Amino acid sequence: MTGISANEAPNRAVRWWLLSVAALIAIMVLVGGATRLTESGLSIVEWKPITGTLPPLTDAQWAQAFEGYKTIPQYRELNAGMSLSEFKTIFWWEWSHRLLGRVIGAVYLLPFLFFLWRGMLGPELKRRLWVIFALGALQGAVGWWMVASGLTHRIEVSQYRLATHLMLALGIFAAIVWTLLRLADRPRPAAPPRLRITSVALLGLTFVQLYFGALVAGLRAGRVYNTWPQIDGAFIPSSARLFFEEPWWRNLFDNTLTVQFEHRMTAYALLALAVLHAIDAAASRGGTAVVRGAWWLVAAITVQAILGILTLLHQVPIDLALAHQAMAIVVLTLAIFQTERLVARRTAQAREPMVQPVGQAG
Repeated sequence: MTGISANEAPNRAVRWWLLSVAALIAIMVLVGGATRLTESGLSIVEWKPITGTLPPLTDAQWAQAFEGYKTIPQYRELNAGMSLSEFKTIFWWEWSHRLLGRVIGAVYLLPFLFFLWRGMLGPELKRRLWVIFALGALQGAVGWWMVASGLTHRIEVSQYRLATHLMLALGIFAAIVWTLLRLADRPRPAAPPRLRITSVALLGLTFVQLYFGALVAGLRAGRVYNTWPQIDGAFIPSSARLFFEEPWWRNLFDNTLTVQFEHRMTAYALLALAVLHAIDAAASRGGTAVVRGAWWLVAAITVQAILGILTLLHQVPIDLALAHQAMAIVVLTLAIFQTERLVARRTAQAREPMVQPVGQAG
């Protein structure tokens, strides 16, 4: 009993830490969505990783920040004549988004260093966590790379860079959730290989759908073609409208009609695949957890689709848009859970411990 307690306490501490970081990233994604919806993302025109932690504290500092915003195209073409009070509203959204990023960095790094110092992390877990840390550092640079795209010749950030920024955040979130689940020593359910294949396909298709959603947000494509199930007067628009740009592949990323259409079609495909996966799980008796996880995923995708339709029909009000984004995180989380419980695990004898008793060398 003493040995079990010695192992369980470090494991619990590491799991709570990773759970906290994952929750903060989910909040970060939602704050980023609100920042985008309120057109606040370009309100801070400098990247100051250290000194930027503090907001303007005096009237002179506020005036300086406002003057910086006035130099970019977004102010001149969209917000000319904006008052200082209105500027402060968008500034606080962007500042909060950046501050939360710094908080996540500290919440990740400080406990990580402590666990390393105490020798609580096994070699495999250390490798995973260092990779996640590197991705988090990269995310800060990608965020500024995204903002910089809207400071000179555009009135908004590049949809390519916005999508990259979001997908990297969700990739980090997924890596943390996966690692968190791997800390639990659970046996693999006796499920047929095709269930594992379809669960991986569902997770991959979820990421594709999230990427298309980021393109929709970046192009503001949800504010046009606000009908359903038809889009541009038909269920499937004409190819001349979908692929009028040259080369043709640019339409997949730049044409608002094509981007919204592919986002819709991927949603239908994701729901259909989830239903087939759930039916197969039940028919093949893949285990209670697998069947329940499959149907929970179907339910989440259904709710997500309904929220997406309502968001579109009402031309992207901020409350529905954020609910749609929050549900996307839920769908991704459930897809990770389902895939992780189905993929192969090494036996307990062959697997090195992820978390070790305090003081034991890693």
